[in-house]
Amino acid sequence: MSNARILEVAELDLRLSPFDWAFARDRADEIAAHWQVRRAKQPSLFNGRVLLMARHEFAARTDGALILRGDYFETDFSAFLAWRDFGFPGEGVCNGFSMAALQASDGPFVLGEMAAHTANAGAIYFAAGTPDRQDVFGERVDLAASVTRELEEETGISAAETSYSSSWIIVHAPPRVACMKIMRLKIPAEAVKARIEAFLARDSDAELAKMHIARRAGDLDAARTPQFIKDFLNYAFAQRPVG
Repeated sequence: MSNARILEVAELDLRLSPFDWAFARDRADEIAAHWQVRRAKQPSLFNGRVLLMARHEFAARTDGALILRGDYFETDFSAFLAWRDFGFPGEGVCNGFSMAALQASDGPFVLGEMAAHTANAGAIYFAAGTPDRQDVFGERVDLAASVTRELEEETGISAAETSYSSSWIIVHAPPRVACMKIMRLKIPAEAVKARIEAFLARDSDAELAKMHIARRAGDLDAARTPQFIKDFLNYAFAQRPVG
């Protein structure tokens, strides 16, 4: 049973701030050894820099709408991956990321299956990515910029082709804080799937292997679909049932 909270949030107020992450500092040797094992299995993994959330809170604006406030810090992808694979040790730090919940004109959502060379091989996700320095403007961490960039990189669909609001649906299940942006297209699900798969076929290094259509949460392979995705789909379909 899921322990996630789902909140509709009008605004994100996220900043990059200094933070001393005890996990990365105290377990550096374990992290390095784990990275070598993962790289041996998946040589294309790259140890870039990513952003994790050191602290966060939900607050009410004067109009009553919710704001998600948070502070991010920068770390190596190898440290993030070890932290995730070791079961998220420690308290407080979260993986706060955005996802493009791509919805077709006839109602279904269209999700991708992660390619074999990625860190999440086989998992079924919306286009997404752990935020990084490309998503920092001044001191502000911009998850809207992150989600639109990831959507185009992974599917070939630009944000300009979709309609979406400034608000977010947050699936809050620490240590994951999934910021979901519903992005609607004007074409039906089968056409969306075919278009994206044609885009993927032209890229031998594509992050996605193929696409899946969800007319309801149960349409997806439960073993390969993360719980927060199921939680989001159950919520979204309950708000706007589709046939």
